[in-house]
Amino acid sequence: MKFNAGEIASVIQKEIENYEDRVDVREVGTVLEVGDGIARVYGLENVMAGEMVQFPSGVNGLAFNLEENSVGVIILGDYLKINEGDEVKSLGKLLSVPVGEATMGRVVDPLGNPLDGQGPIATTEVRPVEFLAPGVAGRQPVTEPLQTGIKAVDAMTPIGRGQRELIIGDRKTGKTAIAIDAILNQKGSGVKCFYVAVGQKDSSVAGTIEALRKNGAMDYTTVIISGASTPAPLQYIAPYSGTAMAEYFLYKGEHALIVYDDLSKQAQAYRELSLLMRRPPGREAYPGDVFYCHSRLLERSAKLSDELGGGSLTSLPIIETLEGEVSAYIPTNVISITDGQIYLQPDLFFSGIRPAMNAGISVSRVGGAAQVKAMKSVAGGLRLDLAAFRELEAFAQLGTELDAATQMQLDRGYRMVELLKQPQYKPLSVTEQICSIFAGTRGFLDGVPVSDVQKWESEFIEYLNGDGSAVRDALAANPKLDDDMTSKLTDMINTFNKKFGYEKQEESEEA
Repeated sequence: MKFNAGEIASVIQKEIENYEDRVDVREVGTVLEVGDGIARVYGLENVMAGEMVQFPSGVNGLAFNLEENSVGVIILGDYLKINEGDEVKSLGKLLSVPVGEATMGRVVDPLGNPLDGQGPIATTEVRPVEFLAPGVAGRQPVTEPLQTGIKAVDAMTPIGRGQRELIIGDRKTGKTAIAIDAILNQKGSGVKCFYVAVGQKDSSVAGTIEALRKNGAMDYTTVIISGASTPAPLQYIAPYSGTAMAEYFLYKGEHALIVYDDLSKQAQAYRELSLLMRRPPGREAYPGDVFYCHSRLLERSAKLSDELGGGSLTSLPIIETLEGEVSAYIPTNVISITDGQIYLQPDLFFSGIRPAMNAGISVSRVGGAAQVKAMKSVAGGLRLDLAAFRELEAFAQLGTELDAATQMQLDRGYRMVELLKQPQYKPLSVTEQICSIFAGTRGFLDGVPVSDVQKWESEFIEYLNGDGSAVRDALAANPKLDDDMTSKLTDMINTFNKKFGYEKQEESEEA
């Protein structure tokens, strides 16, 4: 068999050309110790913070601590499959998750692996879990309303697209209920929703997913689960993963809403990791950079400038307090990062006022800029009226004789408190809310017994969507409370009250 010198030369030339590509330039280290979701690795001298590494079992990890003689790695998976002495290689890339339309309607873990039994997520697009938030020049003021469908929230602490509104309160005060109602109310609005469950009981999350499915919200919602039984590293990265999935739509010029339920659990997971890594503990044993942990997450929510597409990402972080201790470390941190808070009070919740929102402490720093004009007109003085009512109520309990004007203010206050109650999974359109609050603040409910206010409202909403639909449509088309619209609303409510026997004691026409 003869060899052609030209062929041999060409083969050698190809080998030389491909030589660099085939050299294994990976970095390899050795596991020194492993346990509780972390590993210490010797070697990996050139690994960078946040870089992914891989163990022989196929489990991935993140370089978390860069020390003099070793690297602290958080393990994103089952650490029981890793043994001392195992080889570890750095992958030279950042942790990324699958993103795109294919993620909608799916239930996934923080790494983007499906948990709903519907097969793999059919997308080739990925985004890094950690991503730099847009700067001041890349943003614009928040002016477009994001309706939650909850009267108390939309009237007194309005939320705009691109805002960060904290939901804070003790456990079992209805925090998740407000967030879920906000998701349900986005039906047909084009807003993509993301619900991140961190450290929650699996049974609670299953109930939430079932409620979303039953109300047709799973079509535009992605659920990211990192339950109470999940290792701390996955609980820590879950909010960042959810944000990466939501950011895909933000940078496409679309609108997204993300709920973090809840960031107290994420802070606890981060504390656990930091203490295991021997990082010095600070206040309440949290590491000194726990503020940065939350600020770099929440800063990614924004209303982008028109040059960047004008998309928005609105976030509703949830924080759990202990015995109403709002001045604890994590609550004060997140309050200072967000653009307002909805404070839920246990005694209001247990007395049947739901949502149990404390109108005095709850605030929106965007305010009326994120409200339609008609809602601004009818609900402008509502917070002050309710705060004044609470003071009067405390005064009246002393058994003091009250003058007629004070008694009337007290009676109207009781009716407004009843009117602002709302059952779960029953969000109202902004037009229905405006008409309902208009009736309450202008005195049209003064002749309705307090016990009948909720019955009055349900009948009124039915009437509004039936015989009163002409007024409703006119208000929806031009949500402005001018003299003409005020007179139409007044006539419609008077007609309704006569028809159903709710005669008004006193006509109040003040603006």
